[in-house]
Amino acid sequence: MVEKPVNIPVQEDSTRDNDLLTMLKDDIKIRYQKPGNVYLALVHRLDRPVGGVMVFAKTSKAASRLSDAIRRGAFDKRYLAIVRGRPTKDKAKLEDFLLKDHRDNKVHVVSPKTKKAKKAVLDYEMIGKHNGLSLLAINLHTGRPHQIRVQLASIGCPIYGDQKYGQKVNKPGQQIALWSHTLTFEHPTKKDTTEAESLPPKEYPWHLWPEYCRRS
Repeated sequence: MVEKPVNIPVQEDSTRDNDLLTMLKDDIKIRYQKPGNVYLALVHRLDRPVGGVMVFAKTSKAASRLSDAIRRGAFDKRYLAIVRGRPTKDKAKLEDFLLKDHRDNKVHVVSPKTKKAKKAVLDYEMIGKHNGLSLLAINLHTGRPHQIRVQLASIGCPIYGDQKYGQKVNKPGQQIALWSHTLTFEHPTKKDTTEAESLPPKEYPWHLWPEYCRRS
């Protein structure tokens, strides 16, 4: 398990920028003096601007078991998000159908009857509010592209700093306030419950809720 830095792609993309998967493979190769190619599998993703905890698989068996856990909904993913405004309900489940437009790399909420649309489900709970911003704890049930970002924007609460789904209220250069907070799952070989936690940095707007920020 690792903490993904913000603005680093999880794997190589068209920008050819340094990506987390390659960096981790290089680190393993050097640290453990491994000859040849290093096996490391990506089993879930985070959007490039998003930071926080991730898990990678070091063996194909582990990758298969973790991927199966995700498919079965036995892989618990929880996030923290700071949004503009305040949701109508302090606690709710959002169920939408999403469709990705590859022309502009944006995801849209569409009718359930739309061809190729996929169901997206999350729960959120508001755990703080401050000067027009709300801190939400999010339990992600499905892992659709841009899911949290587009679903929160669809209820009128775009995430702070999100340039793609909150263009009208966010300024260029603001860092998106979405963080992968905890992962809980059954270890693929030890079979015990494994939990990893990552806290966002103590900077605006996270520092408005210091109890949810890292200490240093």
